[in-house]
Amino acid sequence: MPALSSRGRGRRTISEINMVPFIDVMLVLLIIFMVTAPLITPSMIALPKVGKAPTQPQNPVQILISKDETVQIKIKTNSVASNVRNVAADIVKMEPAVKAASAEAVPVVISADKSIKYETVVKVMDTLQKAGVSRVGLSVQTGK
Repeated sequence: MPALSSRGRGRRTISEINMVPFIDVMLVLLIIFMVTAPLITPSMIALPKVGKAPTQPQNPVQILISKDETVQIKIKTNSVASNVRNVAADIVKMEPAVKAASAEAVPVVISADKSIKYETVVKVMDTLQKAGVSRVGLSVQTGK
């Protein structure tokens, strides 16, 4: 009767993981992400509108940058020619109140021609910042 005895081939536990349900779930998630990804709107930046300042500054120092990148400094009625490198030193010499660390600091307004390089305006702003000028603004043309 040795043929009737079982040799351990009865019910054994299966030691393998069934991957089919896992793959099904992953494919469903992939399809959901592929469908919803184009529907997500990119984040928008709320930029300030021109002309929203409550009041204009009183007697600002004006820096005028013309088409040929010459710099003109206007303080009240005085006008002085300068260059991009020395503009901050010239302004601080003429009007020391621009370096005040409070709200009473004299504002500096940069008016640049629209055809000059953006780099020139950034250089002027950088030299003003390095010189300790606290209030710097850009002049723009308002309208439609």
